[in-house]
Amino acid sequence: MFGAWPLAGRTVMDEKVINKLKASLADGKLPCTVAFRIAGELGLEPKEIGHLADELDIKISRCQLGLFGHERRRAEPAQDVAEELAERLKASLVEGRLPCAKAWEIARELGIKRMRVGRAADSLGIRISQCQLGCF
Repeated sequence: MFGAWPLAGRTVMDEKVINKLKASLADGKLPCTVAFRIAGELGLEPKEIGHLADELDIKISRCQLGLFGHERRRAEPAQDVAEELAERLKASLVEGRLPCAKAWEIARELGIKRMRVGRAADSLGIRISQCQLGCF
């Protein structure tokens, strides 16, 4: 059957969660947006869903920052990056990289799409780190 899955000091062994993940696959992968939705619905941290997906050999796709999993429309770097966005990105670096959660925060605060933040970071040569789902 399914084994125990320890994380953050607790054990999750719930076939409902596993079935929900498997039922939510698109082309055999779990889209980032769906992983976050499931985490919210179940009261879990996104990283817990990411770890469980990893344990089940389910790949995460369609990163909301455009970093991976966009087979049909690859996220291309932005041609021009607004000065305010560039400044925010550079000011938010941790050890030379932009944490995923910080990229999301910047998008929310500036009222822009997460994909735009990812493209801007790419254009500026900024690498994104600390995926909230644990992908990287």
